[in-house]
Amino acid sequence: MRYMPSTWITVLVLVLLAHQINISFACIGVCYGLNGDNLPSPKDVIELYKRSQIQRIRIFEPLPEVLEALRGSNLLVTLGMRNEDITNIAASQEAANDWVNTHLVPYKIDVAFRYVTVGNEVIPGPLANYVTKAMNNTWNAIVSNGLDRVRVTTVVPANALGVSYPPSAGAFSDEVLGAMTDVATILYYTHAPLMINVYPYFAYASNPEEIPLDYALLNSNLQTVTVDGELNYNNLFDAMVDAFNTALEKINMGDVYVFISETGWPSAGNEPYTSIENARVYNTNVKKHIHDQVGTPRRPGRMLDTFFFAMFNENLKPAGVEQNFGLFYPDMSPVYPLD
Repeated sequence: MRYMPSTWITVLVLVLLAHQINISFACIGVCYGLNGDNLPSPKDVIELYKRSQIQRIRIFEPLPEVLEALRGSNLLVTLGMRNEDITNIAASQEAANDWVNTHLVPYKIDVAFRYVTVGNEVIPGPLANYVTKAMNNTWNAIVSNGLDRVRVTTVVPANALGVSYPPSAGAFSDEVLGAMTDVATILYYTHAPLMINVYPYFAYASNPEEIPLDYALLNSNLQTVTVDGELNYNNLFDAMVDAFNTALEKINMGDVYVFISETGWPSAGNEPYTSIENARVYNTNVKKHIHDQVGTPRRPGRMLDTFFFAMFNENLKPAGVEQNFGLFYPDMSPVYPLD
């Protein structure tokens, strides 16, 4: 057997391990966070996406080194606008033009932008009423540069709903009702989806006595279901998504699609609710659920683009579960196989 230097053996092992995660479905992506001081270079990360056949990537801010690494990758990119930029872009079309001219136009030939997300989880919050204007100004700038294939949206968390259970009772809270009505209106007219963050883990971990683990993990062998009127739910993921669908119906925006901007399960940090096995089972089941295109009970058969959170365990996030959502360790070896 020919001798191989140890460094090359390490590289070979990492390449082989990376292939244990194979997303390979066009409607599934992975969020790329950078809250770590031990993460690989953006160039190496993009190569890992490609080796793992992950076709969509969500980035939280327009870092030049990441955008440069994306050139020619053919990954479908969801690009985030920083929360702190929203008020300025909402106040000025010129500021929106500058943002688009800086972060999209120089890359439009060889980076496949799909969505721009105006803020991350700023509804509810003090920035909520600026979001629609910032979306509108950004959309105008995108269209004026011939990038109208790119859609503009925003990302909202579960607490935008004042009522979320049962799904048929889903409704936006009074605090955000006006902002969400305005957001949904622009989404409707620009044919863009609402991005929502859906985490059954947090609901389960806060109430394990009443929420069965299998219900939170989307285990297909679950025999019991939750009945909501004429609809049956055998997993919490669908129930959480449909609470948003119901809330949109109540503001006469039921035709607006919801896509999943984040979902996942931590592999450590809050035992026994967190474990590598629970994380593997949850993400594997979500992947199959999305690939099968069954939709949800309230929206059967409807496409549901989904991003897993996140690519890596990030050691600069708050200690505990926040550091352990990664599909990969910082050395690019997988935390668990994703079938």
